[in-house]
Amino acid sequence: MRKGFTFSLPVSVVVLAIFYIYFTTVFIFIDRWFGLMSSPGLMNAIVFTAVALMCVFSYTVAILRDPGRVPADYMPDVEDDQNPMHEIKRKVLLVGSLTNDSLEDELQTGGSFRTAYVISGLLLVPLSVALSVLLGWHIYLIFHNKTTIEYHEGVRALWLAEKGGTVYKHPYDLGIFENLTSVLGPNIFSWICPSSRHIGSGLNFRTAYHNAVGASMSK
Repeated sequence: MRKGFTFSLPVSVVVLAIFYIYFTTVFIFIDRWFGLMSSPGLMNAIVFTAVALMCVFSYTVAILRDPGRVPADYMPDVEDDQNPMHEIKRKVLLVGSLTNDSLEDELQTGGSFRTAYVISGLLLVPLSVALSVLLGWHIYLIFHNKTTIEYHEGVRALWLAEKGGTVYKHPYDLGIFENLTSVLGPNIFSWICPSSRHIGSGLNFRTAYHNAVGASMSK
């Protein structure tokens, strides 16, 4: 079900920031460094435009796509490492790229150009730091096949296991390569632009229990 369009201040701020960074980069920085009509300038403008379009497309899809909902008759199973069927787990994968070239400070005669540099720096520095931290965090989650909620649940489960003298292992952790394929898909070439077709219904996910059963049956 699609919802009607309503004004959103955070979305408007993000869209304005994207367009501001795009226009200042292409029509101020690239134009002044290389010249838009030169071969290097035109190539840089084309590449940056492609990256900007991918960012806008990804952000638009993230806003407009219906995230889905749990079926009314679905009952989650108790989550333990001996049960092959586990409760619903939703992965949110943020895939993006940010190109942030280091700018050499040069003398500017016009105040407008100096203002553009300052505003772009104020936007790009915190964005670069925040996105770098977020990227590293999501890489860690993918390597361990966890969601953010499962990470915090795992911290408590690990503490309880150590307190009880047992060993806790995240049931969805299948190994780094298996974790990558379960999140991004079995085809390595699709990792550049992953989809959710391989997930199936999204109600059940393979666990380490399946690997243990398969290994025991093969012996």
